[in-house]
Amino acid sequence: QVQLVESGGGLVQAGGSLRLSCAASGRTFSSYAMTWFRQAPGKEREFVAAIVWRTVGITDYADSVKGRFTISKDVTKNTVYLQMNSLKPEDTAVYYCAGGSTRWLPRIHSEYPYWGQGTQVTVSS
Repeated sequence: QVQLVESGGGLVQAGGSLRLSCAASGRTFSSYAMTWFRQAPGKEREFVAAIVWRTVGITDYADSVKGRFTISKDVTKNTVYLQMNSLKPEDTAVYYCAGGSTRWLPRIHSEYPYWGQGTQVTVSS
C-alpha cells in the first residue's frame, strides 16, 4: 500500500518562508510526476506545482506561485519538497501532495490515485 505523508506546514507572517515535504512509502510506489495541490476554505482544490519524478529539470508551476515557490525532489528518499518564499495571505490553504500518475498531465486531479492527508499553511498579514 502506498502512503504519502506531508509535513512542514505552519503559521508564518506575510513575506516569510516555509518548506513542505512529502514522503512516499510502499514497495510498489512509482509515479510519472509528483505534484502539490492546495485548497483554501470555500474554494476548489487547485494545482500548485509538479515535477517529473525520473527526469531532471521538468517542472510546472501555477502562475500564482511562479517565481516564489520551488518544487524539488530526492528520489533516493522518495520525497518531494515545496520551498515557499515570499508567502502571501492568499497562499493560506491546506496543501496536499499527490502521486501515482502514469503520464504528464500534472494539473489534472484524476491523474493521481495517491494523496496525502494535507498540511495546513497559514499566512498572516
